[in-house]
Amino acid sequence: MTKRPLATRLLTTALAATALALPGMALADHHANDGTTMHQHHQAAPLIPRDALFGNPSRAGGQISPDGKWLSWLAPKDGVLNVWMAPVGNPDGGKPMTDAKDRPIRQYFWSPDSQSLLYIQDKGGDENFLLYGVNIASGKETTLTPFEKTRVLLIGGSESIRDKILVGLNNRNPQYHDVHLLNLNTGELTMVLQNDSYAGFMADDTLTVRMAMRQNAEGGTDYFRVVDGKVEAEPFSATAMEDSLTTNPAGYTNDGSILYWLDSRGRNTAALYAETVATGERTLIAENDKADIGGTIRDPKTGVVEAYSATYLKTEWTATDPEVKAALEFLGSKLDGEFGVQSRTDDDGKWIVWNDPLIAPSSTYIYDRKAGTLNHFYTSRPELEGAPLQPMHPVEIASRDGLTLPSYLTLPPGSDADGDGKPDHAVPMVLFVHGGPWARDGYGFNTVHQMLANRGYAVLSVNFRGSTGFGKDFLNAGNLQWGLKMHDDLIDATNWAVEQGITGKDKVAIMGGSYGGYATLAGLTFTPEAFACGVDIVGPSNLETLLSTIPPYWAPLVKVFHDRMGDPNTEEGLALLKAASPLYKADQITKPLLIAQGANDPRVKQAESDQIVGAMKKAGIPVTYVLYPDEGHGFAKPTNNIAFFAIAENFLAECLGGRAEPLGDVLKPSTAQILEGAEHVQGLEEALGS
Repeated sequence: MTKRPLATRLLTTALAATALALPGMALADHHANDGTTMHQHHQAAPLIPRDALFGNPSRAGGQISPDGKWLSWLAPKDGVLNVWMAPVGNPDGGKPMTDAKDRPIRQYFWSPDSQSLLYIQDKGGDENFLLYGVNIASGKETTLTPFEKTRVLLIGGSESIRDKILVGLNNRNPQYHDVHLLNLNTGELTMVLQNDSYAGFMADDTLTVRMAMRQNAEGGTDYFRVVDGKVEAEPFSATAMEDSLTTNPAGYTNDGSILYWLDSRGRNTAALYAETVATGERTLIAENDKADIGGTIRDPKTGVVEAYSATYLKTEWTATDPEVKAALEFLGSKLDGEFGVQSRTDDDGKWIVWNDPLIAPSSTYIYDRKAGTLNHFYTSRPELEGAPLQPMHPVEIASRDGLTLPSYLTLPPGSDADGDGKPDHAVPMVLFVHGGPWARDGYGFNTVHQMLANRGYAVLSVNFRGSTGFGKDFLNAGNLQWGLKMHDDLIDATNWAVEQGITGKDKVAIMGGSYGGYATLAGLTFTPEAFACGVDIVGPSNLETLLSTIPPYWAPLVKVFHDRMGDPNTEEGLALLKAASPLYKADQITKPLLIAQGANDPRVKQAESDQIVGAMKKAGIPVTYVLYPDEGHGFAKPTNNIAFFAIAENFLAECLGGRAEPLGDVLKPSTAQILEGAEHVQGLEEALGS
């Protein structure tokens, strides 16, 4: 669903990410079947080609221009995802508007005046995203933020000022983003506010900066009013550390009179409040006892909340506006599975709606609210139609100390005859761990789950303590618990799967990216007998060096890491970080390990993988190490992503006995460099020599 008015949806999540979430790769779980049973089941289940899951989608990211005249989407041009456009009355008459030739374009949006298409792009995965604009009439492309080693952030967009937006640029000081007014049609940049200490800003519909945010000594956030372009000395509101990741201002109404908050202060789950700016009076709009309030749908003209969501195991939407309620009910009657609104016109007459049927490829529709029609726009991956895609089962798992871990299980095709969410016989399993760690797994189609299930594995994704979305108590239970209780949760979930007869004790692999990669290394070092093998994707091995090499623009938020991981500036904190670092126990590894790394990763530097590979070599322990010289924190290029999962599935097949599509010549179009251990993956030496 749309979470903000049109222009302000764009770069905040794409570019303001902290922690170790993966921006590029869609990672997921997988499922398995054991021995002869697995072989029999899979005789009836065709092997889904890797290309169909990890190659370019046919179309993705569909939007409608604010004036309702144009449709846009991402689609391959000469094998690289670019932005396309077509008249709203002729969705098949599209033409490419951009000409990316190397890295795919993955984030784009319309200018509020419908005159241009805007997109962001970095170089080689370095996450220094610049903003580009293409005039739809002339086709001329302009680099709107023409600076080196600079990362653009969106500060604010407007429904009333259509040709300008506010952006943050750290070209003056890499640690801080100065606020600039950007004219989207001329490219003129005007400094609005020089920033020497603040982590973020919020503006209203007049593109006036109204609020500045900065970490405080307690590890929470101070919120300051900005008046006439100057930040007041004293904060008007503040949070303590316990609320720092579950409380955030959520934007102003378009007249600036109401400030929305997602707020956990004085409670557990984050509730939605409306604060009257003039008086400070607050009104509770929505709350959920199991999950934080998440997304909102807002009136494009007023910015008033019309619906809100909460996601525990699945996402539930509640409409406060009768017309939006009727629209959501209409869509619910027409679409199977999950759906949401990803783009709207200024007059709110047309919506672009995504639909995830869960066991079929996702589709996107054009919903004409006035006419009451829902027309198919495109199917993202038509090659998956008819493929043996498997349902995802939400499950609740108890931790050893009484927490409930919301989790997701996918089973191999043919393994669950009665459909009760448990296989008829135990099957090999992959524990797939999410990144962050201050993020979460969710319900819905997941390409990695589907590939691994198709190959014969059960896949379990666990929201361990420290995951977001389930209230601050669950989140804060993960503080200072890297490699400790956070890891215990993963072990408890694995034991649950064994006890439920889903898998066997010696038939579980651990796999994940970013924090999930760390969890993989922790699993093989701290609990070397718990897993049969591991796959680490851009995971940190040494928490001390991880914190000493964070990107400069994370500096205003560094206390989040120190308070929740351990403070390297204190003797106690440094000892905690070292104790939780798999690097120092690399000699304890006894099971096969596959490591994949992007050379340009700004979050988890290549040294994190180099260090543990070096330690394993020194100890005489085998390891397979794959490096991508043109990637960062995750693998954006489909050829690289396909090559990685080709290696991973053949690695897992050797470890757990599942199926695998042969490597063939999959490495040739990729940049993958096998630095160590090709001999430990079936077919890899042959593929390198072919």
